[in-house]
Amino acid sequence: MLMSDGFVFSMQKVLSINKFTGIDTRSSIGTSDHPVVNQPEAPSIAELHKVFISDGIPLAIEASRKAIAEAGIDISQITHIVSTTCTDSANPGFDHFVAKGLGITHQVEKVLLHGVGCAGGLATLRTAANLALGHSMRRKPARILCVTLEVSTTMVRSELNSIDGLQETRIGACLFSDCASALVLSNGIGLPTAEPIYELLGWDHKILPDTETDLGFDVDPVGWKVVLSPRVPKLATEVLKPSFVELLESVPALPAEYQEAHDFDWAMHPGGLTILTGAEKVMGISPEHMRASYDRYMNHGNSSSATIFSVMDRLRSKDMDAVAPEGRVRDYVVGCAFGPGIAIEMCMLKRNAGRRGMQTPPETDSEASRSEVGEDVDWASVESRESIPGTPGSTNTQGERSLVLDDVFINEALASVELD
Repeated sequence: MLMSDGFVFSMQKVLSINKFTGIDTRSSIGTSDHPVVNQPEAPSIAELHKVFISDGIPLAIEASRKAIAEAGIDISQITHIVSTTCTDSANPGFDHFVAKGLGITHQVEKVLLHGVGCAGGLATLRTAANLALGHSMRRKPARILCVTLEVSTTMVRSELNSIDGLQETRIGACLFSDCASALVLSNGIGLPTAEPIYELLGWDHKILPDTETDLGFDVDPVGWKVVLSPRVPKLATEVLKPSFVELLESVPALPAEYQEAHDFDWAMHPGGLTILTGAEKVMGISPEHMRASYDRYMNHGNSSSATIFSVMDRLRSKDMDAVAPEGRVRDYVVGCAFGPGIAIEMCMLKRNAGRRGMQTPPETDSEASRSEVGEDVDWASVESRESIPGTPGSTNTQGERSLVLDDVFINEALASVELD
């Protein structure tokens, strides 16, 4: 690749930004020597798709198998698969090949979400929850596999083209990583599952008007290009407080001691360091409230839609409990992510006391950490280094009354929606 003077200047700027992202290491399906990023020209979408299928699908299958095993269910009990990715587009979608790789031969309802970007993890959870409510109304069991898969690092080659040819400052090359993550959502009807890790109590979705040009992931002949305006951190943090208030109002019967943002633990999608620090200021919370978000961001980077489930998983480990604010692990967790639109997804989770303080689960190849977090970490002032391109819910009682889709039914059904 021939380098212009403009490339040298813009690349120096990108490298300078890279040193101050707060990311120590990033997970990738390959190294900087991977053939797809070392060709004379940037790989086409077709070439990127081949790598997504060959290297990404096995990660999604592995994550799904772990989720199903931890849920304590047989694969034949899966009723739905809700999936998302913003780093591939094909028909059939990648969820078809995940189901095939898992050995699912029975008919399942599948939904593949598109266009939701970094908000995709919580968007799949919201979609799954509404499907679970539908099955609850029909008194049918729902065991919904939610799968997210992102392979972003293969697009670094096209980002270099933009830095050179257009002399653009492409900070996406400094942030994004690869990951697959999965969970199982149960509505509590039918055969018992393992004890849930979280109970899903409520959720909220909003689109900020006239912000579609501020955050996006646009299709390009050589992949997808990140759209990220300087307004994003301000727009994202400004909507946090009103969204949180509305979420609280929609969740009935929270204990009296859970009313303010600092009363909760937070599973925030780490879109960037300014998103996390901005949330602290606006919501009056500390870095320790978002300890799992910082940990995943520092050690893996931003894996778009797949990050939020990874954050939720990390939050349940013993070493995360050890650095809880005031030494107290909160029973309730607020999940939050931002995506194109600009969209904000938010949810309320309740921890299952019986599954708290677990040993950190064995990590997959897609989430291989290079460092461990100790109690002496100063979350507020992370010193960054250069990055390297990874129920039984109770079975519902069968009532004699007729089914009416009203608030009473919804609250009753929500009480049985559980995350394994």
